[in-house]
Amino acid sequence: MLYFSTWKTIAVLALCALGVIFALPNVLPKSVRDAYPSWFPARTIVLGLDLQGGSQLLLEVDGQALRKARIDAVREDVRRVLREARVGTTAINLDGKIVRATLREPGQMGLALEKLRTLAVPASTSVFGGAGPNEVEVAQQGDSVVTVTLNDAAIEARIRAAVDQSIEIVRRRVDELGTVEPSIQRQGVDRILVQVPGLNDPQRLKDILGKTAALSFRLVDLSVPPEQAAAGRPPEGSEVLFENQNGNKTPILVEKRVMVSGEDLTDAQPGFDQRTNEPIVSFRFNNRGARQFGVVTQANVGKPFAIILDNEVISAPRINEPITGGSGQISGNFTVQSANDLAVLLRAGALPAPLTVIEERTVGPGLGQDSINAGTRATWYAAAFVIVFMFATYGVFGFFANIALTVHVVFIFALMSLLGATLTLPGIAGIVLTIGTAVDSNVLIYERIREEFRAGRNMVSSIEAGFKQAFAVIIDSNSTMAIAALILFLLGSGPVRGFAVVFLLGIVTTVITAVTMTRMMIALWYRRARPQTLPF
Repeated sequence: MLYFSTWKTIAVLALCALGVIFALPNVLPKSVRDAYPSWFPARTIVLGLDLQGGSQLLLEVDGQALRKARIDAVREDVRRVLREARVGTTAINLDGKIVRATLREPGQMGLALEKLRTLAVPASTSVFGGAGPNEVEVAQQGDSVVTVTLNDAAIEARIRAAVDQSIEIVRRRVDELGTVEPSIQRQGVDRILVQVPGLNDPQRLKDILGKTAALSFRLVDLSVPPEQAAAGRPPEGSEVLFENQNGNKTPILVEKRVMVSGEDLTDAQPGFDQRTNEPIVSFRFNNRGARQFGVVTQANVGKPFAIILDNEVISAPRINEPITGGSGQISGNFTVQSANDLAVLLRAGALPAPLTVIEERTVGPGLGQDSINAGTRATWYAAAFVIVFMFATYGVFGFFANIALTVHVVFIFALMSLLGATLTLPGIAGIVLTIGTAVDSNVLIYERIREEFRAGRNMVSSIEAGFKQAFAVIIDSNSTMAIAALILFLLGSGPVRGFAVVFLLGIVTTVITAVTMTRMMIALWYRRARPQTLPF
């Protein structure tokens, strides 16, 4: 017999009430949401870039710069290994991805090969214990030349690792801007797509993401005037960099050796100098960096110490006394925003390779509002046609289906608010599509009920049989759609994933509203009306 217990009715109504509570903040003004008690749900759906406007950048990891940096590092490794092994060389040259070391004494070839082969280590190791390709290949060329060749497969593995590392650093930098729900994801092998809803200043985003933020502290070389070194050839072990002072580039001769690396920074905060009231950036080292910084400043009192960011000298203050506390400050021609941005860069860490902006897009709030209006109209039109069709075709049963459809949409918004999901324009399309699939389940049930009633069953048994026999079909059809949506979510990106999320949530709520809730309303209606024939 058609029966729906009291506790089930209460549970369904309570679930509906929770759905309304979680979905309600989306239609209330911010002033009302702010007045909510702290324990009351006030989360709203985050609108995507195409709905509220914002900035989008497609970044590419500079593989050439990564290769150059790696081959330069290999050359330095070759020089170091041969020097430590006391193997004399007449020249160590670069030829593309090959380092050629010409030995002074051909009789040391065996020793040179043995020592240099220690550099041929795997570039990476898989989680299953399999070693990746060797990063370099060592070979003999003639009687006195040793070649160390960079492996292409190893470089590709290093680029993929650099992209993974860059994604995390980009995420930290964007999060520091205080934006809501940025989307940062890999595209292809060496590209990163960054979408920041609500940020309408793409230039600041490019300034934040376009800098490598490789910070280093080096001693200034005072052996020759920097102008002379810039005009001629700098001394061995030193290079000429430039400091930007009020728009003018001033050359400074600095040692190539990094005394303290920015990798040892643990914190960086913007502030103001107490004496000059100028914006500064205060920094703090970890134990290793603090110890090294103290040793360097203690041994070089009275000498200028250059602070270098991305091969540009920020400032080169003189060391007046040893700095052993593990903290200091960077001063320069900062504005409040540039000091804050530098602190963001230093806290997030340095990128393993430069990022190049290859595509830039800005969506204005007006265009986003147009998308919202168009999507809202489409949703209302779709819902109106479905409601009219269901009521005209199935009478009071159609009315019950329309109530369940309304609750279905409320549940979708409630779940998206609860999960903090992002709603995009394809997501709105997903909502419209789930409206159709939601009533499709009701159509299956009602048509099955009609078939059973025409076959001679009474009212109660027809309704029972309709729900029971249609349930398996509903589960099968929704399962196949859920599998397709899950594949879209796992393999898709951006708007495709937004559509998949909404569609998956719609499938879940469809089963609840079209089966359980509709069954409850029909049971209550039958208990009260006691009809003898179907209303459709």
